[in-house]
Amino acid sequence: MDSQGVTADPQLQQFIEVESQKQRFQQLVHQMTEVCWEKCMDKPGPKLDSRTEACFVNCVERFIDTSQFILNRLEQTQKSRGSSSATMTD
Repeated sequence: MDSQGVTADPQLQQFIEVESQKQRFQQLVHQMTEVCWEKCMDKPGPKLDSRTEACFVNCVERFIDTSQFILNRLEQTQKSRGSSSATMTD
């Protein structure tokens, strides 16, 4: 039961979690596209030159690396907070 006394359907919870992850992924892709486009695209043309393509590849890789680093750091912070709060309640 949750705080309102309603038992949540596990399938519904799973569906909501999956949809939330999809939404976060779409937001990340949108943000990455915006950042890399502004950084790499000098003048739009019919095709990308090799320098622009390399810039996009590098930008996307750095964006992914940075996002992964931040997520890992947040997880570590949450784990350390969780373990310190658990020891404080003991």
